[in-house]
Amino acid sequence: MYDRAAVEAWVADDPDEATRTELTALLAAADGGDAGAVADLEDRFAGFLQFGTAGLRGALGAGPNRMNRAVVIRAAAGLAAWLREAVGPGFTVVIGCDARYGSEQFARDTAAVVTAAGGQAMLLPPRQPTPLLAFAVRHLSADAGVMVTASHNPPQDNGYKVYLGGRAVTDSGQGAQIVPPYDAGIAAQIARVERVADVPLAESGWSLLGEEIRQAYLARVADLVPLGRAGRLRIVQTSMHGVGGATVVQALNDAGFVDIHVVPEQADPDPDFPTVAFPNPEEPGALDLAFALARKVDADIIIAQDPDADRCSVAIPTSDGWRQLSGDEVGWLLGEQSAAIAAAAGKGVLACSIVSSRMLEKIAVAHGLPHRYTLTGFKWISRVEGLAFGYEEALGYCVDPEYVRDKDGISAAVRIALLASELREKGDTLEDLLDRLAFQHGVHATSPLTVRVEDLDRITRAMASLRAEPPTELAGSEIVEAADLSSGWRGLPPTDALYYLTEAGDRVVARPSGTEPKLKCYLESIVPVPADTGPSTLDAVRARARERVEAVKRDMQALIDRA
Repeated sequence: MYDRAAVEAWVADDPDEATRTELTALLAAADGGDAGAVADLEDRFAGFLQFGTAGLRGALGAGPNRMNRAVVIRAAAGLAAWLREAVGPGFTVVIGCDARYGSEQFARDTAAVVTAAGGQAMLLPPRQPTPLLAFAVRHLSADAGVMVTASHNPPQDNGYKVYLGGRAVTDSGQGAQIVPPYDAGIAAQIARVERVADVPLAESGWSLLGEEIRQAYLARVADLVPLGRAGRLRIVQTSMHGVGGATVVQALNDAGFVDIHVVPEQADPDPDFPTVAFPNPEEPGALDLAFALARKVDADIIIAQDPDADRCSVAIPTSDGWRQLSGDEVGWLLGEQSAAIAAAAGKGVLACSIVSSRMLEKIAVAHGLPHRYTLTGFKWISRVEGLAFGYEEALGYCVDPEYVRDKDGISAAVRIALLASELREKGDTLEDLLDRLAFQHGVHATSPLTVRVEDLDRITRAMASLRAEPPTELAGSEIVEAADLSSGWRGLPPTDALYYLTEAGDRVVARPSGTEPKLKCYLESIVPVPADTGPSTLDAVRARARERVEAVKRDMQALIDRA
């Protein structure tokens, strides 16, 4: 049962009239016997929205377990207090926001808190992509960065990403999102805020950044395509109703790609995301409008970003029609491109998360480069010392870590366009390059198994069941390695995940999603391509690999269902 006194105290302390009214109405409904209102209050007051390595992310609404001004002001106060201790007075914070409901207000509140706490707040113009904020942290040598966004979450959500750089973090993670122990230190400071009313808010005093940061970023992205190397390419682009559209198009134009056709229905920022069921390019149907336009204009490639433009998806025309590449496939293509560049320079490390394909490791070895595996998330990938390229299967690619220590769907778009255009000039395609990688390194069939839940306890039960009774075989092949990553593994920090490797080379990583109510399993099966295999029989090898990974998926689904 909810604590009525706690609800009333929150209402009294809430600085926002809209959420005060929302909570007051909910309390009245609960008092009238509305069971739904009672359950809603219990959820809203089950605890504070947890601040961790993903910062904050949750549904908009009133109460401590929601995204609202009161929660954001507390978070900003905790961050400012931590920075004051770590760096001293005059700490600097650059702040950006997307176009979601509440984002601009949350950004202004953060600037007001930082300024009142003795810091220097620098506010980017509203409705900007996340990669611009990540770039600004390093470009301005800021001690911290805050990006108000929920990325590709549903319309009812918002979030709060925190980056550390400048004097706060001076190693290879300078400019990256927070990791332990920084998250715990900031969370401890947030917990010390007893009342929002006690947090000073400045009415002015922060800096308003202008177009100069965006132009500096665009100039850097254009540098990723050496003068004269951008070939002819007809591109269809969509930004999923997000904030990246104009910046993506300008970045492509500046790099020499001018034949661009934007999906008009999804071009402008819209926090309701009206044309998609879920604003994530990975979701079925999300690219339907892009496919239709690509067929109409006879495009060479589709490039899509998620709403805050830190992810990039690619689709290509094939003899069977348009096909969306998997996140791993795009990672292989960009990895091969980046490996060639790094090898020519004589330095550079390739990295991917443990849930991504093992193909990148083989690409690195083939180019004489080192490779590293990290935990899930770019907060880990971007920290790899000497990183030249990093990726994660969830459409995240870091092609320019010197300037952006995060996934960047804009620079990735420019790099994939460059690769496609160079191949086209040779009478070649991205599909042909994927075939060559398969011949060289084997067919790597990857597939996700995602279990979306209403009851979060189901995830806990499933992970507990897998730990108590781990599989002994998958797809008829004996498990030769089973690891519980909660106590650390192969030099990686502890994380809530399980790892299985079969004698046949199948790999499974199972973990709860860090941002959504899902249990996720990342599956991969590898089938070598015989030396005498011709292009006509490669499809048969791919079919065998797909059959094998689907058999692994069925076995993992059965193991999860038993919980």
